[in-house]
Amino acid sequence: MSFVLLLKAAIFPFKLPMKPARIFNHILIDEYSATPKYLQLTNSIKDAIIAGKIKKDDLLPSINELSCVLEISRDTAEKGYKHLKNLGIVNSVPGKGYYIANTDFRQRLRIFLLFNKLSAHKKIVYDAFVSALGNDVAIDFYIYNNDFALFKKLLDNKREDYSHYVIIPHFIEGGEESCHLINAIPKEKLLLMDKRVPGVDGEYAAVYENFEKDIYNALEQAKDQLSKYHTLKIIFPDKSYFPDEIIKGFYHFCQQYAFTPRLVRNITTEPINEGEAFINLMEADLVTLIERIISLDLKVGQQVGVISYNETPLKKVILSGITTISTDFFQMGQLAAKLILNNSREHIEVPFHLTLRPSL
Repeated sequence: MSFVLLLKAAIFPFKLPMKPARIFNHILIDEYSATPKYLQLTNSIKDAIIAGKIKKDDLLPSINELSCVLEISRDTAEKGYKHLKNLGIVNSVPGKGYYIANTDFRQRLRIFLLFNKLSAHKKIVYDAFVSALGNDVAIDFYIYNNDFALFKKLLDNKREDYSHYVIIPHFIEGGEESCHLINAIPKEKLLLMDKRVPGVDGEYAAVYENFEKDIYNALEQAKDQLSKYHTLKIIFPDKSYFPDEIIKGFYHFCQQYAFTPRLVRNITTEPINEGEAFINLMEADLVTLIERIISLDLKVGQQVGVISYNETPLKKVILSGITTISTDFFQMGQLAAKLILNNSREHIEVPFHLTLRPSL
């Protein structure tokens, strides 16, 4: 035996675990996905274990190898392995590296989660949804920014092994064609969140807002505070993903209670006068509206009223508090998770709340 072989035998007196062949073929990092890369890493490894491509005691790539080959940061790679260790799937030995310690785990669900945008209130939905589902779930999270073309591309390129498809369907343009794409999804796997889509048929799950009824009921609850104003203006830009049912509910309320209604497309040029109350949908428009009211030296909540869609923590403190009308985003996420865990195809209308503050 050569000196080199004797030296190797002395240094490695036992057989080290071997890395599974072509392990990087089973680890996918999708740049289009909004799922954090460390979770994409852990989900890929769990998928490979379930598929039998990675087995118990198999050695995993080092942190540096993961970082180099996948073009991710070392912190991301380390966070992924730490998450797998917390789940009891991976362990590590100093000097040897990370290896598969347990392949006996459950992963009953793999979810394709598609949001129209990520905002403060959508983050509440996401966090509640993920938390209620628990750890035995893999989620691939995508955002299409209200763009129908990107929505179509993401659905066309989706994996075929998802247990559920959870979709928030809001579009600036092209949304009338969305029902055809959504109808191609097996209905037992479909959950529509926030909005139901006309033309989607069959038995599927839904957790949704009733936009026309919600705004009517919320304004009706605020009619005593609104009585000091003669005109109600709703700021509804042309390029908006908000559904037209909101406008229908607004006009219905104004007609029922004898307010003068006005649909405002551009708040930057709209006259602002005493005796008017504004209903704002877009966050950027709220900033413009408040700046213009202040510049005109009008008193918010006395001379001019302000109601804003979608409750956020900041609206509790702006101008001593902005009145909001808002769905319960936390409950929306929890209810969606509950339908999936119960394998239910129920349609649930999410509660909608008026929160009165000094701006009205």
